[in-house]
Amino acid sequence: MTANRNFKRRVRARAAKTGESYTASLRHFRPAPTGDAAPEGKRVRLAVAQTVIREDPRDATELRASGADLRSLMREAHRAGAKLVHFPEGATCFPHKRLMSVNGPDEVGPADWDRFAWDVLRQELNATAELARELRLWTVLGSVHRLTAPHRPHNSLYVISDRGEVATRYDERMLSHTKISYMYAPGTKPVTFEVDGMRFGCALGMEVHFPEVFIEYERLDVDCVLFSTTGAVSPHDSRLFATEAQGHASANSYWVSFASPAQHSGSVPSGVVGPDGEWLAQGPRDGTASVTVVDLDTASSDVEVAVSVARPWRRTARAGLYEPHVVRDPRSDDRSLF
Repeated sequence: MTANRNFKRRVRARAAKTGESYTASLRHFRPAPTGDAAPEGKRVRLAVAQTVIREDPRDATELRASGADLRSLMREAHRAGAKLVHFPEGATCFPHKRLMSVNGPDEVGPADWDRFAWDVLRQELNATAELARELRLWTVLGSVHRLTAPHRPHNSLYVISDRGEVATRYDERMLSHTKISYMYAPGTKPVTFEVDGMRFGCALGMEVHFPEVFIEYERLDVDCVLFSTTGAVSPHDSRLFATEAQGHASANSYWVSFASPAQHSGSVPSGVVGPDGEWLAQGPRDGTASVTVVDLDTASSDVEVAVSVARPWRRTARAGLYEPHVVRDPRSDDRSLF
């Protein structure tokens, strides 16, 4: 991030001296190949939500309340001009391990998924998809995805298109000890989708702890990763999640949308990290449900260094750049010498 700031400072200094625009000055430091047209930018207005997460899937009233909250925030995102709205993990319900345990609530054991009010969940998901169609709003939300008995469900993100259809679904792959031992079946692959030419990837739960998940999405050429979580037990761990998200955004030079519960907003509210690893915007820290809106714009001068310089350079470096320069020298091989 420091190198990016220094580079930007040099570009701005030239712009101030010459009267050129920032973009024109940037070309002085990064000449475009002769005859190549400047790449066309992609732009999407994204809303990231923080919602009150409820934990009892046996309670139809709670499931309906979560659905109503989702649709209220979708309308708010639509009024703000968003094309896509991103919700936390378990936005419909995040089943508590003790409420679901066959040995509970005093002892955590295998989850009894027959306790889940599945019919009510489906009604709420259908109503949410219908609103997405009505508003022409892409909607990404956390939910449990039921499988055929006796298989455990997935912990998932539904990607609902602006036509009200399930465009795809991401299933959490790197599950916690409790999730894999007692609750969910793991997913098996990354998921990407496009909105107005901008490519998004999905991550979930505790996957922020796994750099390989985010590196994989860089290789899949995403512009933004939508990371949904219920956060962590302690404020310190919640802040760690957010710091790791910043690191992944910076190391891969793409945006990371960080959707977390309103209950944890005092430690880390929902927000969006830019390709330079800096927060572009965050929600309120008062525990209230809200949406925060950010424009993702690949042509913006604020991200040009990260997106158009740093990211291509890392790809070049990883593609065998250094092999021709490796030398065979006894003084290189012998690591006991000064």
